[in-house]
Amino acid sequence: MIMKGQKISDRYQIIKAIGEGGMANVYLAYDTILDRNVAVKVLRGDLAGDEKFVRRFQREALSASSLTHPNIVEVYDVGEDNGQYYIVMEYVEGKHLKNLIKKRGRLTISEVVDIMLQITDGMSVAHDSYIIHRDIKPQNIMILENGLVKIMDFGIAMAMNSTQLTQTNSVMGSVHYLPPEQANGKGATLQSDIYSMGIVMYELLTGSLPYKGDNAVEIALKHLKEPLPSIRTILPNIPQSIENIIIKSTAKNPKNRYVDAREMHNDLLTCLDEKRVNEEKITLPYPEVLEDSKLKAVKKVKKEDAPSEKKKEEKKEEKEEILAKQITKNDLKKQNKLLIILASIFTILVVAITTIVILIPSLTTSRELNIPDVTGYSVEDALKTLQDAGFKVASDQQKIASEEIEFGKVVKTSPLANTKRTKGTEVTLWVSEGDTKITLEDYTGSNYLEIKGKLETLGVQVLVEKRDTDNEEDQENIILDQSPKAGEKVSKGDYVTLYIPNVDKYPDFTNGSYHYEDVVEYLKKYNVTVNKVEQESSRTAGIVIGQSREKGSRIVNGTSITVTVAKKKTSGSTENSDDDEDDDGVCDGQFC
Repeated sequence: MIMKGQKISDRYQIIKAIGEGGMANVYLAYDTILDRNVAVKVLRGDLAGDEKFVRRFQREALSASSLTHPNIVEVYDVGEDNGQYYIVMEYVEGKHLKNLIKKRGRLTISEVVDIMLQITDGMSVAHDSYIIHRDIKPQNIMILENGLVKIMDFGIAMAMNSTQLTQTNSVMGSVHYLPPEQANGKGATLQSDIYSMGIVMYELLTGSLPYKGDNAVEIALKHLKEPLPSIRTILPNIPQSIENIIIKSTAKNPKNRYVDAREMHNDLLTCLDEKRVNEEKITLPYPEVLEDSKLKAVKKVKKEDAPSEKKKEEKKEEKEEILAKQITKNDLKKQNKLLIILASIFTILVVAITTIVILIPSLTTSRELNIPDVTGYSVEDALKTLQDAGFKVASDQQKIASEEIEFGKVVKTSPLANTKRTKGTEVTLWVSEGDTKITLEDYTGSNYLEIKGKLETLGVQVLVEKRDTDNEEDQENIILDQSPKAGEKVSKGDYVTLYIPNVDKYPDFTNGSYHYEDVVEYLKKYNVTVNKVEQESSRTAGIVIGQSREKGSRIVNGTSITVTVAKKKTSGSTENSDDDEDDDGVCDGQFC
């Protein structure tokens, strides 16, 4: 166990433990070189001696380090220190989606779509590189206070084009999000991540998991053989486009799923468009029945379930033998008679159903009517018009914002106007709530905290992003820009992004821990040019002993700084000013 205060590779100072996993423990640490908090994942001590686990752990680092995306936790460093294998990652302050689900239960449709758009956007980058996460679940997805989603723990990620693939038949992820093909003992594909993301989307919308059981085998069997419970039984008014995404992503047959995360992302982008809300229910092109499975993969993980299952099977066989002995010849004759009767009934039913199927279309075709267009009518007038035309009108009306149709008037009907329907079809009225959109003001120059509170009170969700700026007069927390722009309209639940200056400050490079190369690395992201001046000193050669910009002064993108670096004194030097400077930590001139 790593203790608080301990340093890894003489650089990462442990602050506290923040998580434990099956393969590794995670710690919050302080990077003494780059002056920032990081998350350090350290391979568990009992696994560090296992070459197979070490290779898998190192593969995690290589896979994850190649991925750069705002929705993926960034990997900074990989190494080994006294037999301890570690990965240094971006430290994310937020909560797991699982915690959010436990606290909130169901999320709103707009929230779920936003979260899934971010997840699929991040996973698109992984899938473009043929990297499979293999463990997508809410526990591995963080959400920050500003709504930004971060996918983490590519601990069992696999590069499909790697030549060192192992454990292809092992079930590594949580069984609640386990794709059927993996439960069936097959390797993971890009479509395996799609299935897991579909289950996550179902859970975010409903607040519950679709499949539950007493053990892993029972749950995996349900993933294999049971249809996904219809989300409309829980959320009857959910848009058909949303249900279609869940149906397609959680299909048993991988051929029926999205090709990759990017295709799923593109479908999510338009799922709330008005023209898609009432689209036709999706029909899957390929059969959904999978081959019978012994659930090898799950049983490898849950070996303890095997003995009880075996005993149940043995008891079942004993019961069947006893029942078989009790069947007499008379029983068999009775069964034969019963079969003849049932066969006759079945034949009659088939003939009757066939007749109905053939006759009904010819009887009903002539009774199809055109649904009148009642757009702009009052509810009373629309009701009368539709009833006079032979249709029923639903008692519950749907509300919808509209800039064109005044409050209280009909915007549209469902089914749509001028479509053919049989007499007596129920028609739902969509009634205008008026223009409920909020017109954005020009917020530049205002304090973002004040504007954020004002917009959130109106039901608008606010994202705050920092932006590098070359203007030294830009003040911290003051809005530089906004999206959408002033004058544009947004609805409740929409997002507005406020941009504020990225006001970072120079650290004390002269504290004895920085070399010239460390300063260059630290300031690289700010595009700051670092000039080097060497000066004889009694301090350790290579250590920074002076800097032209004061500690705590603002870092401005694209500027420059000069640092003074200690070098060994030449023999015979009689100057003592450098020694005095290094002894008391005080210097003069432009490099202080």
